Amino acid sequence: MFEKLQIVRMAQALAGHAGARQGEIARNIANADTPGYRARDMPDFAAAYADGGGLRQSRPGHLESGSTYRGAAEICVTKGAASPDGNTVSLETEMLKAAEVRQQHDMALAIYRSTSRILRLSLGRQG
Repeated sequence: MFEKLQIVRMAQALAGHAGARQGEIARNIANADTPGYRARDMPDFAAAYADGGGLRQSRPGHLESGSTYRGAAEICVTKGAASPDGNTVSLETEMLKAAEVRQQHDMALAIYRSTSRILRLSLGRQG
């Protein structure tokens, strides 16, 4: 029942995007001292989530209609100043990205909670 609601699908996509992006941030931080490592990132959620357009299905019946999340397949190398050893990871930038991703994940959880609360109230159930 919940998966048919557009707001729930969007919150699920936001949570998935936040998790995948957090993984890339963690990988960047883990390789901060690796010579020649290029920092990687994902596009913002707004760029990865599109209304209509070409669907990318992982199985039949997946993302049947409406908005689609193009997802983690779009990981790109970020541009930035390289250190003398060729590494482009900036720990300060990665920490800022991590805080942004946490806010996105918290927002997705808040949407889930609010939606379930509204549905429970509409069914006549308290709490």
